[in-house]
Amino acid sequence: MTDGHQAADPQALAERVADAMWARDAASQYFGMRIVAIGPGTATLTMTVQPTMLNGHQTCHGGMIFTLADSAFAFACNSQNHVTVAAGCSIEFLAPAREGDVLTAHAAEQGASGRTGVYDIVVTNQEGRKVALFRGKSHRLAGHVVEA
Repeated sequence: MTDGHQAADPQALAERVADAMWARDAASQYFGMRIVAIGPGTATLTMTVQPTMLNGHQTCHGGMIFTLADSAFAFACNSQNHVTVAAGCSIEFLAPAREGDVLTAHAAEQGASGRTGVYDIVVTNQEGRKVALFRGKSHRLAGHVVEA
């Protein structure tokens, strides 16, 4: 049973929500991110490390890795068409990323109750090596991302 704002097909709804959010997400677009997969409670985004993303050690700035993971988190936690924001998050850096690396952030809902959700995001490079682990706690607000 739906509440009148949810599409009958959760996958189609997740795709509509992602399209609407992407159209307004100047930051993710600016950094060259791409959505490669979306589904109810999940999202996978990629980003190629550019020279302008390097820090003084010539590795990818941690803030850029965080931004990629945070964007995947945003698409995953909004994928069921409830306006949802981050309530908190943390990241553990496991390995450096270098210029030219293609980073992939896969976000997956671990659990949700009421207005709160927990999402884990794993960031890997093109060789499948884990670069970072990110955990986000979401808070659902009133409203929907798209009208059904």
